[in-house]
Amino acid sequence: MERDDIAELLGRVALHDRAAFSLIYKRYAAKLFAICIRILKDRNDAEEALQDVFVKVWQKAGSYTGDGANASAWLAAVARYHCIDRLRARKPHGDSLDAAAELPDLGLDPESHAVLRSEGARIDSCLEALDPDRAKAVRQAYVDGMSYQELAESFAVPLNTMRTWLRRSLLKLRECMDGNARPEQG
Repeated sequence: MERDDIAELLGRVALHDRAAFSLIYKRYAAKLFAICIRILKDRNDAEEALQDVFVKVWQKAGSYTGDGANASAWLAAVARYHCIDRLRARKPHGDSLDAAAELPDLGLDPESHAVLRSEGARIDSCLEALDPDRAKAVRQAYVDGMSYQELAESFAVPLNTMRTWLRRSLLKLRECMDGNARPEQG
């Protein structure tokens, strides 16, 4: 079909010519359906969207003001934008503020928060008991997430040496934490 023919058919559809609309449907339904299914990724949803697209074409054909060269692109754009709108409508909207007020507070209670802070202080004091390089390596490995290889390169030591540093440092930390956890005996 010539591009001028498409523009002419759209002009006739704007005048509510059912025969022109039928011709556009026969010639473009498959192409527009392909656009719908590619965007929506669901056959049933794409079929519904295609029906809506052709309703829009029927209603908005008068808004097409192209020179004929862009008539098929206009049809494709109507389909594409309609499908994008459907995707946006699928996304859940936020719940109301009333529903949010009923959600339980999953945060720590004051006692748990105090215990956690106390544990953090104990870990810090145990880390201070380590050699500064070893303490830094432990922090970078277990807080910053650096790999053994990255740590070995950072400290300019062999990989196995870094593994030994970390293993021994963790053992010392465990001893320190266990020692701090037990009541002192007189």
